[in-house]
Formats: sequence, C-alpha cells, structure tokens
Amino acid sequence: MSYQVNLFSYTLAAAFIASIACGSSSAEFTCDADATSESAFLFTVGCEEDFALMASQPLNASIPGARSIKTVIDRVDGTDLYFQNSNTYLTHHEFASNNLSGQGLPVVPMLADFSLSEYSSASRRFVLGAVTHYEGPNVFAYEIAPYDTADAEMVASAYNEIVEHSYFGKELFFHPTSDAVERIVDALPESVQVISTEELFAGIDYQVLNPGESYGQIRFVAADALETDALTFRDIAVLDRVPNDISVVMGIITEGFQTPLSHVNVLSQNRGTPNMALRGAYQNAELRALEGKWVRLTVGAFEYSVEEVTQAEADAWWEANKPDEVQVPGMDLSATDLRDIEDVIDLDAEALLLAVKTGTRAFGGKAAHYSALSGIAGVPSPKAFSIPLFYYMQFMEENGFDVRAQAMIADAAFQNSPLERRAQLDALRADMKLAPVNADFEALLLAKLEADYPGTRMRFRSSTNAEDLDGFTGAGLYTSKSGDPGDNTAPVLDAVRDVWASIWNYRAFEERSFRSIDHTAVGMAMLVHRSFPDEEVNGVALTNNPYDKSGLDPAFYINVQFGEASVVQPDPGVTTDQIIYYYDRPGQPSVFVAHSSLIREGERVLTVAQQRELGDALDAIRTYFTQAYGTTTWWAMDVEFKFDGEPGEEPSLFVKQARPFGQ
Repeated sequence: MSYQVNLFSYTLAAAFIASIACGSSSAEFTCDADATSESAFLFTVGCEEDFALMASQPLNASIPGARSIKTVIDRVDGTDLYFQNSNTYLTHHEFASNNLSGQGLPVVPMLADFSLSEYSSASRRFVLGAVTHYEGPNVFAYEIAPYDTADAEMVASAYNEIVEHSYFGKELFFHPTSDAVERIVDALPESVQVISTEELFAGIDYQVLNPGESYGQIRFVAADALETDALTFRDIAVLDRVPNDISVVMGIITEGFQTPLSHVNVLSQNRGTPNMALRGAYQNAELRALEGKWVRLTVGAFEYSVEEVTQAEADAWWEANKPDEVQVPGMDLSATDLRDIEDVIDLDAEALLLAVKTGTRAFGGKAAHYSALSGIAGVPSPKAFSIPLFYYMQFMEENGFDVRAQAMIADAAFQNSPLERRAQLDALRADMKLAPVNADFEALLLAKLEADYPGTRMRFRSSTNAEDLDGFTGAGLYTSKSGDPGDNTAPVLDAVRDVWASIWNYRAFEERSFRSIDHTAVGMAMLVHRSFPDEEVNGVALTNNPYDKSGLDPAFYINVQFGEASVVQPDPGVTTDQIIYYYDRPGQPSVFVAHSSLIREGERVLTVAQQRELGDALDAIRTYFTQAYGTTTWWAMDVEFKFDGEPGEEPSLFVKQARPFGQ
C-alpha cells in the first residue's frame, strides 16, 4: 500500500463547499451560522460546510484523498475540544500559542518544549490529534501523530469528545498511524471503532506520486515493450504496470500503484513531470479515446484531468516550460591514476560542495559523493577506488567512436525518428562492447585489482560528470556491471566496456536531450568496489520525509527488501518494507507504509537494532551534507545501503551511495 499525502486533487475549498449542502447533516447537528474561513476554531463541526471551512490537506497522511481538521483537547480546566482552522494554523503549536496561551491560561511553551511534553508526557496539558476524511473509502478517522505516546484512556476520551461534537461522530473510526500507536488498540473500549491502514487503502483507486501539469501525446505501452518501443520526451505514457525503467516522458500513468522511491517516481521527481497511478488505467475508456492525441494532463492531490489540445498549444507550452539547461561540469582529463576513493575529493575542504564539483570533473558525480561519504565517521562504506574520465575519452578516440557519435547526432534521420535513434544507439553500444581497450590501461587496472583487491569480484559503477548533480541526479540512466579477474565468465574488461557503452543508452540520450545537455560534453568515469552478490538486506533511504515537503514533520524514509530483490525496480506483485522512521522523536517510532511480500506476516526486514544502526548512519549523512545542500526548506540525501555478512555472522551495514535527491 502507499503512504502518500497528496494523492487526490482538491482545487479550492470553495469548490468543495459549493458541491455540498448542509441539509445532509444529522438532525442532531446544524451548521455554525457564524463560522467562516477566518474563524480560528469551532467547538462543534455541525455539517459538511463546517468541515470544509476548517479542513486542510494533512501535512503527512498515509492514505490518498485526505482532508483533515486538527483537534486540540485542553485538559487544563475540565475538557475543552477545539476543531482548529487547519488552513490558518498549520500546526497544533501555532494554534495553541495564538489562542490558548496567557489571559488566565497557562503560557504555551516554545515549540521544542511543547513537542516534548504534548506528545510524550503522561501529564500533558493537551491531547493533540486530527480528524481526517478519506474520500476514496468515505471514512472519517481520528488520528494521533505516529510518535505520540498518548495512552488508551487519552485517545478514548478525545475520541468520545469528537463523537459528541460532530455530525460524523457516529461514523468516526480511530486509525492507528504507526506500530507504536497500534500497541494501545487492545486497551481501547469497544465503543472506539478501529480501522487499519490496509482497510482504508482498499477503497483507493487513484494515487499521485508527483503532482503537476504537462502537455504531451498520449501513448499506451505495455511495460514489457519499453525496451524496444521508442517513447519520446513529448509523450505521456499509459502503462499496464509499474515498469522497471522508462525513458523520459511528459507524464506517467501506471495501472499499478507505486512507492515514493520507485525508480519511475524518482525519475519523475527529478524531471518535474507528473506521475500517477490509476486502477484500470490501461483499459480506461476516457484515456483510450485520447490515444495518439495531444492532451493536457493535470495530476492533483484529489483528482486528475486529461483534456485534448492542439499540437500548436502543446508546442507553445513546451517552449514556455521546458526545463532549464543543466550545466554539466567540464571534463578534467589531467587525472590518469586509479585513485583511492578517499583521495578523489579534498575531505578537509571548507566548501564541501565546491570540492564535490571539482572531483566530479575528473571522476564523476557518483565517485565524488562516495569520496565525501568515506570521510563521515560512523558511516561504514566499502573500500573503493575510481577510474577517471580520461580512460573513457581515450577509448572513444582510439576506436573512432567520438567521431562516429558526432556524425550520428547530426544525422537528420537520427534526429527525426525515435526508432532510428534507438537503432543507431544500439548499434554504437554493441560495437563499443567489442572494441579493444588500451593495453596500458588494462595492465594498470589489473595491477590495481591484484594489489589491493586480490581474488575479489568487483562492481564497476557508472560515474559520469552529468549525474548526481544538485537538481539533477541522472538516477538509473547508466549501467553498473560486475567483473572478476579470476572468472572467465565475467571478465573485468567486459564490465568496463559495458559501463562505458551505457553512456549511449537510448533512455540516457533522451534524458540528456530533455535537459538540453550537450552529449559530447559527457564522459564516463567509474566507482569500483567489491560486489555484494549475496546480500541479506538491500535498500534505499531518504534523509527526510518525502510525504511532508513543508519540513514540519521530519523523518527518515526507508524502502528495504530481504535478500537481493530490488527495492526500486521490484518484480510485479512484489512489495517491500516501506517505513517512515521518526528518528528524532522520543521513542523513535516507525510507520510501516507497506510490508515486504517476501517474508512472513508480522515479520520485518530490518531488526530493531539494524534500523537504529541505519538511522544513526542516515543522521550522520544528513548532518555532514547539510553544508553542501541544506540551504533550502526541504532537502534530502538519497542513500543506498546493504546489510551483508559471512554465513553465521551478524550482517553488517554498508552504505554504498549518498547523493542529493532530485527535486
């Protein structure tokens, strides 16, 4: 299932209000005649109009199609219930500070003290929560924060107060928002109706992973055909399932639901293109009627729309909205040594971002960031070295591939036909994989492996000067390959050539074209470390909460899977453990957005100790890279990790990558 805040579109509160009538309310309640959108709070929500006036899209919600009113129970003198205006006051603290502080009431403390006491203390003044209406299943649910330690008595008392003061009270459920909150469910009285996240999610048909608007040509493509089909960056793709990979397109509509760190969603966020899921999309009559036509796709928080437009309108929109040209760091070809990773950048540099950019010019973005990672205390990363861009350029020039690539790019048929473009790129890559490699470079590489990594199967990972840049990750565009000097079935030079050739992947070429990147200005270096053929756990994580771009509900997001099964490109029907990990909150609670389908029900991929160890590493990574990327309200590092160990040993954490997450 999915934990996503903005999965249905809600255009304006006025539109919602206009579509409802107070007459639908229970006979016990009536609308508040004095209520307006300027009201700070209501004591009673008597009708749908009252709810619409006070409700906002939640900062962090696990189910699509949600609007929410924050609730405050003030226990200082009896029990007073406030339905706060959640548009005017985004947080409980803001509301309490402005309305329930002083003038005969106790002074509300500063945010840090408020958060510590009001979510954790048994003697707290306030019981804080929210009533959320989930549109898909048409359920009203009372919720407390995932990290709130309120006991069953507090929750039941608040629930009962809301039941007595709302038109939806008889239909109200309590929805546990985390594994920690679930622990109090058995202690709740039978009068408190409980609903699980799984039950809520069963009523959802539409999911938005990346909201936005774009113009393009509707194309229906089976995910299995993406390797041979030639989608362009002016297409909007409707897919029968979530694909493992996709070239750049103007928008994505998948029939299967996605995870926030699914490969296609990371790509969509990096590109700034709409991405949504719709059950039955591939056979949807409305979409099928527009096949091959130019359309405007709008993906909103509660709904989507697809409207036919002219090609002229689509062309005009593209010219006005095409992404800014990505400035690729120039190539530094002066570095010719196979450099140990800790020496790729200056780890003592005062300006980390400048040091990374300097290293990127010679060793690519992946190796430069990995070099920075290697210097963070408490973050275990495999021993590694980097092959500089120089040897890619040498290979291209000695085999005439540089001249061939320039002629190919200038060819009119290549420019005008996506199928011809794919065919020529495929042919170039095939020839590169068979071409000779400079003998001196071969000797240098084999000597390095024999001296520093004897008898070790190695992973050769792409590291161009046009990836892992601030604002453009290039995630998944290029190939990584394993090679072993002692295994004739996996020669080292075959791995090297495969990685070099991947710079001319069709999808990579289209992505660079979409970003107006000069293809001839891109070079391929490599990050090289031991391979992990039998890891026990693999995963990716973000050092911030992707469901809360406001920054008011920080957490780590972890997407993790048992064994070698992919977390970003899972097989159809395979799910992963997806966790919102409130590392900075007391008790460090976890929200399980979804559970792995590869383990028994009730189990988890990471042990509690492993999750804490990972959290410590993510915290160190977040702190270290703040000096380079922490200048905006919301930012995150995208981290790849493994837990691996010899048979009979406790698996150890290895962090394999940390790069700025594409926005």
